[in-house]
Formats: sequence, C-alpha cells, structure tokens
Amino acid sequence: MGTLDGKVAIVSGSGRGIGREIALKLASEGARVVVNDLDAEPAGETVAAVEAAGGQAVSCVGSVTEEGFAERFVQTAVDEFGGLDIIINNAGYTWDSVIQKMTDEQWDAILDVHLKAPFRILRAAQPVIAAAVKQTKAAGEPVPCRKVVNISSLAGTGGNAGQANYSSGKAGILGLTKALAKEWGRYNVTVNAVAFGLIKTRLTETPAGTGGTIDVQGKEIKVGVNPNLLAAMEQMVPLGRGGTPAEAAGAVYLLCIPESDYVSAQTLVCGGGFNI
Repeated sequence: MGTLDGKVAIVSGSGRGIGREIALKLASEGARVVVNDLDAEPAGETVAAVEAAGGQAVSCVGSVTEEGFAERFVQTAVDEFGGLDIIINNAGYTWDSVIQKMTDEQWDAILDVHLKAPFRILRAAQPVIAAAVKQTKAAGEPVPCRKVVNISSLAGTGGNAGQANYSSGKAGILGLTKALAKEWGRYNVTVNAVAFGLIKTRLTETPAGTGGTIDVQGKEIKVGVNPNLLAAMEQMVPLGRGGTPAEAAGAVYLLCIPESDYVSAQTLVCGGGFNI
C-alpha cells in the first residue's frame, strides 16, 4: 500500500530533472500521474519509467504558457484517471541578465512560465475540484484532502543578482500560494510551496561559457554555472553540497502525504540548511 494510493497528480515540467523525480516519487507511492514536458520524447521517457516500476502515467505534451494548455492538462487527469487530487506547479527555466540588459521579452517569458502558468492551471482546476467536493458532500462522505505544491526558490525568498525576472516570478508564486490557501481551504485543499536552494540539474551543472543551452520553443537559452562559482556556492551550504533532484522531490512529497493534511500556506525551504 502506497501513501498516495488512489490519488491523481499532475506535474508540470516532469520530463526532466526535478519534475521527473517528483513524478517518479509520487507514482512510486501509488499516485497516477499526468506527466508534462515541452517535448514528447522526455515526457514519454518519464511515463515509461513510471510504468516500468509498476505505476500508471500518461503524458500531456506542450508548453504551460500556451493558451488553452491549462484546461487540457487538467482535463487529461479527469479523462484518463477520473479526477484530480494533487497539483505540482514545477515547470520553469531561467533566462538571466542584469536589469539594464534585460529585455521585455526576457521579463515576460520568465513571469509567464513561473507565475502566469501556475495561475492558469489552478484556475482551470477550480471547477473540477469544486464539483468533486460538492458530489462528495452530497453523498454524505468525508471530503478528502487535496494538495497543491507550487515550486519556488531561494531567489524568490531573498532575491538573486542577475535574476530580477526569476526572483520576481518565484516571489510571486509565494503570494499566489498564500492567497489560494485561503480561497481553497473550504474545499479541504492545502496549498504550499517548496523553495529550492542549490539543486544540481542541467540548468546548473553545464559549465557557463561552454555553449550549454536549452531550447524553449525555438529559442536557445544559455544555461550553466561557472564551476568555481558552483563550488563556492556549495561551500555556503551547511550540508556542504548541492542537493539532488531526488532530494528535491522528497521535499515536495512531504507536502503531498496525509501527515501534512493540516499544513497549508507554508513555504518549505529545501536548501541543505542554507536559507536567505
């Protein structure tokens, strides 16, 4: 028996990195998962990994910033698995620059993916959750606790030079988390956030200046951190190292299990003891 048996989860940005590990963790505990990625191949690989481990998953490919995506994402959970219990807003990337060099395009793109997209997904989920709660109450049954976990960052709690756009988006998601916790408490939904510190993913492990990029809808976005800077950052972490995607997923999982049913409107920092 898994701790999440019978639950249905949607996890944005779960074809790679932290999102993939979140999907795998939730599925390993019995949740049926809708996997999302920009590209079909990584989404399919995560679905295959879930199924190989004995779990259930389907993919919903597309950009979280596209018009209509949020409704399609939520509806996939309803159509394929019959409901929606867990929402993980994880999709995102960075596009850094100091403010005097940051373009409107950079600003808008990062705010869209880190703040507008989660807003749209939660908005699309509301009618589904409200209808399910109404049906449960009408049947005289107890309303189960549903979960929302929004992914933030230490850049959102303390800011980060060169990331005015990312820091703003990740700070904004904390406000959205607190507002929704108040709105959705009546549905027995807890809404929390996890703020990651230094987690080793493809966005950090590719050395800066080596041509490392990610493709975001046809745009090549430079990624990576200078190895010397990365080493210095790790030295600032009390645990002495960056975290792994699996460890990051573990923090999200804590806010999805029944033991956290009375925890809401909180931000859990997953940073190895480093907290801005």
